[in-house]
Amino acid sequence: MNDRASPLGQAVRERREHLGLTQVELAELASVSTRFVHTLESGKPTVRLDKVLDVLAVLGLELQVARGRGSITAGASR
Repeated sequence: MNDRASPLGQAVRERREHLGLTQVELAELASVSTRFVHTLESGKPTVRLDKVLDVLAVLGLELQVARGRGSITAGASR
């Protein structure tokens, strides 16, 4: 795994692998490019939020933002 991977990118990769999906399959399901999935999982600091949300929806994950904690977590949707 890339040492630069963000917590979000790592969560996406782990969930994708848990579901048995390839990056290509996830990209198709989320209507994004395979390059975008790779970029997201690699931890690029600038990605389009709308596309991130599309990927998270396919994976059954949600993005939570907490004021003052300075971190991002991704968890399974309830």
